[in-house]
Amino acid sequence: MSQFMNNDADIALPPLAHAGACRCALHARRRLGGALLGSGLLAAAVPAWSRNDEPVGVAECKRSQFTKAVPAEEVEAAAAQQYRQMLQAANQQNALAPAEHPQVRRLRYIAQRLIPFSTCNPRAARWQWEVNLIGAKQINAFCMPGGKIAFYTGILSTLQLSDDEVAMIMGHEISHALLEHARERMGKTAATRFGLEVGAALLGLGNAGRMVGDLGAQLLTLKFSRSDESEADALGLVLAARAGYQPQAGVTLWQKMLATNKGAPPQWMSTHPSGTTRIHEIEGRLPRVEPVFAQAAKPDQRFGPPAASPQPARDKG
Repeated sequence: MSQFMNNDADIALPPLAHAGACRCALHARRRLGGALLGSGLLAAAVPAWSRNDEPVGVAECKRSQFTKAVPAEEVEAAAAQQYRQMLQAANQQNALAPAEHPQVRRLRYIAQRLIPFSTCNPRAARWQWEVNLIGAKQINAFCMPGGKIAFYTGILSTLQLSDDEVAMIMGHEISHALLEHARERMGKTAATRFGLEVGAALLGLGNAGRMVGDLGAQLLTLKFSRSDESEADALGLVLAARAGYQPQAGVTLWQKMLATNKGAPPQWMSTHPSGTTRIHEIEGRLPRVEPVFAQAAKPDQRFGPPAASPQPARDKG
């Protein structure tokens, strides 16, 4: 990394880039919505259209109908504002990598190969894509609604990622945006509010019923979070393979994740299945994407990782 760049900044994660295991109010409502879905109360309280997935041209690119409950323009505008605020905060700490930084050039090159394959969501053609590098030790990366991508220096240097592994991460994060998981969460939150009122009234439980529902939601947290992550994994592998990056890198990436954290996942992957289960799932998808990779045009440029971090740090989430 550049000697003139601060690589140990403290940058708040934008709300719309929160990890699935976050305990903020937004995700607490999401967990409660999961409990209601599991009990059948919310299913009876929301329109039928919100309980089905709509194919959009790629088998792995299925967006929940819950997204229709929230205008995409509003979500993307909020994400753009939060992203801009994050970049300003990084710039004030001298932690925003300049365009000429070798790792910025690397990230933007890989993004330029991936983005043309984002057409499974028609909105992506209108997004103002951005790719930036933040000087912070956390193992973290994300793509916000509207195509706002950020990597932290920690994930590149600590894991010593190859280009193929970077493409796996970037494909995964872009997939969250294409699948509109943030917008889906907002739609579920809106439905949950309505479902809470209806369910409590029907059962006559009042506040006690809400407390029981919240406890049930805690048990369902991983199930619902992992569903989103698995969807992003599947689509991300396809995107990276189409861009000419080796799908097998998905396996080596997660092996590095587990080794770096001594078997315990960092916050960035805390909602994923771990260990052998995680790797087994990726390996199960390889037969689907390896023929895609074989036919894809390969990158005409290759880059190396930055200098390794002496002490890895976990994402603060």
